[in-house]
Amino acid sequence: MTDLSKADWRKSSQSGSGNNCVEVADNLPGIVAVRDSKDPQGPALIFPPDGWRAFIGGVKNGEFDALA
Repeated sequence: MTDLSKADWRKSSQSGSGNNCVEVADNLPGIVAVRDSKDPQGPALIFPPDGWRAFIGGVKNGEFDALA
């Protein structure tokens, strides 16, 4: 199990004050952790930094936009 005790969790500034979003910790060596802000003690998904960057790039490029 990956130790996330030193994770610096953050939410997007676009998420407002609500608690319905994901939090990301990218300050740990070799991993990017993602968790549900409604369940901070729950499980986290772990990604390699290159995979996370590719995912974020795909989001920015509209690769995951729903078809109308």
